[in-house]
Parts: sequence; structure tokens; C-alpha cells
Amino acid sequence: MDLLALTSMAVRPALADLAPLLPPVRFEAAGGVEVARRIRAGASADLAVLAADALAALHAEGLVERPRPLWDSATVAAVPADAPPADLATTADLRTLLTTARAVAHSTGPSGTALRALVDRLGLAARVRLVQAPPGTPAGRLLTDGRADLAFQQHSELADLPGVRVLGPLPGDTALTSTFAAAVLTAAPRPGPARHLLDLLDRLAAAGAPPTARARGMHPHTPAVDRPAG
Repeated sequence: MDLLALTSMAVRPALADLAPLLPPVRFEAAGGVEVARRIRAGASADLAVLAADALAALHAEGLVERPRPLWDSATVAAVPADAPPADLATTADLRTLLTTARAVAHSTGPSGTALRALVDRLGLAARVRLVQAPPGTPAGRLLTDGRADLAFQQHSELADLPGVRVLGPLPGDTALTSTFAAAVLTAAPRPGPARHLLDLLDRLAAAGAPPTARARGMHPHTPAVDRPAG
């Protein structure tokens, strides 16, 4: 029987690229908050690939073994494809984008918390209307359905959305970087093969992000980078 890995949506491109190099495994992707909920509810799975801080919380609860960080990914800003050209080279540019947007979309989970903290740090909380996308829904969907005109999320979740244009990562010290990790569930039905799969993922990630993932802003984990994701 194939192994089962529960994953966040953001890591799908990397795992799809690596699939031919892995033993038989079925990946089920959902929003990170939903995956964590399923694990807490007793989901029968072997491995989880999620935001590092989400896995750290599950590890503290005794639900997964020690997580191993795999990839880092910068949060990017995006606008509707037909929006006027916009600059994002400086913090001043970012402030202008935030304060002139009718609504600013973000994902559920820790990345949304990080964006809210950044808006607070910039002193813009009273001037920016933040809108949270439903669990498992890319923030870019709120751009295409008209609920927002600026969105922030991992590049891998926004790159292929029709009607969305990625502006790029946040500038300077406003940059938000996410770390994605993997861990074997403590109740894994096949713990031995699951640990072998984790070892292989760890080696492959250290060797470099696969092409599709790299094109979407994912890179091998750097120990100095351990920040919220989602």
C-alpha cells in the first residue's frame, strides 16, 4: 500500500517534481490549517509536509516526530492582471500599495498573522483593510472575484492563478519568508517506510529545490530562515 502524506497547498509544485524519485506515496494537499486540524482529529497518514511552525506545534502536542525543515519561500505581493503597473522596490512603495488598496487579501494560518504584524509594525493598522481568504483558498482568488485588489502569499500558490499578476517579494526588512518542513506522524500506520521517505526528502531538498518549485520562489532551507508560513 502506498504511503500517505498530508501537505499544504504551497509545497505541491516541489513534491510533484520530486515524485518520480520517491517510493510510492500519495500526496493529499489542503490548506495548512485544515491539514493540522485533520492530524489533531486523528487522521490516518504517514507523513505531513507543512509550515515549520505548524509542525512545531503538532510536535509539541506529541502528534508528529521531530520535523525537518526542507524549503524556504518568500511571500510575494500580487494584484489583478489588469491592474495598473505598480512598484515594489522600497518600503515606501509597499506602504503606498497597502494604503491605496481597497482591500488586502492574505491566507489563513501563520502567514496571515505575519502580514498583520507587519502592517502593525508599519503603523498602518488603521488604514489597511485586511481580508482573510477561506481555508484552502489562495489569497489570489480574492483578486479575481473582486473582493480584494492586493494579495500576499507564497509565490507557489499565486504563480499559476489566471487573472493574477505577481509583483514580487516584499522589499528590505519587510520581507516575509516561510519555512516548510516534513515530519512522520507518531501514529503513522507505516512508520519505517515513512522515515525512509523523510530521509529521502531531506536529502533531495538539501540538493536543491526542483525546477518547478525554484521557478516559484522555493529554495533549500537556510538555518537562519525560520519564519511563519501558510
